[in-house]
Amino acid sequence: MKLGRLILPFVAAFSVMSCSESDDNSSGSNSQLVNEVKTLMASGNWRVSNYFDDVNETSNYQNFVFTFNTSSNSVSVLGGGVNVTGTFSVSNSTSNDDSISLDADFNLGFTAPAPASLIELTDDWDVVSYTTTEINLIDVSGGNGGTDLLTFTKVE
Repeated sequence: MKLGRLILPFVAAFSVMSCSESDDNSSGSNSQLVNEVKTLMASGNWRVSNYFDDVNETSNYQNFVFTFNTSSNSVSVLGGGVNVTGTFSVSNSTSNDDSISLDADFNLGFTAPAPASLIELTDDWDVVSYTTTEINLIDVSGGNGGTDLLTFTKVE
C-alpha cells in the first residue's frame, strides 16, 4: 500500500510531462489537421449558417456564397450584388487554450470596398469542429472577452 502511494505521484507527473510534449501547438504536429481543413474548404461552395457576435447576425450573410481557393489563399464571395475577393488561410494554432478548439487557426481577411458585414468576419478564428459539410469556428475577443461564433455549411 505504501509503495502504491509513492509510485502514484511519479506516474501522474510522468503522464503530465508526456502530454505537454505531444500537445505543443508550435511544433507543426497538427499539419494533418491543417491540410484536412484546407482541402475541405476548397471542395465546394459555402454559406454562413451561423454568425453570432453579441447577437445573431446570420441573416446578414444569407445571400452570400463563399468559395475558398487554397492555392492562392483567397476567398471569393458572390451574391446579393456583391463580387468580392478576400484572403484565407489555415495554419497551426497560436491559441494557448486548447480546451475549446482544435489546433488550427482559420484566417479570414476582407478590406474595403467589401461590405461591412464581410469585413466583420476578418479575424483569426479557431477551428472548433468540422465535418465534410460544416465547419464551426470561434473567436474569443481579447479586449472585451466576448465570444463570436461562425459556422460555414457546404452548399449542396
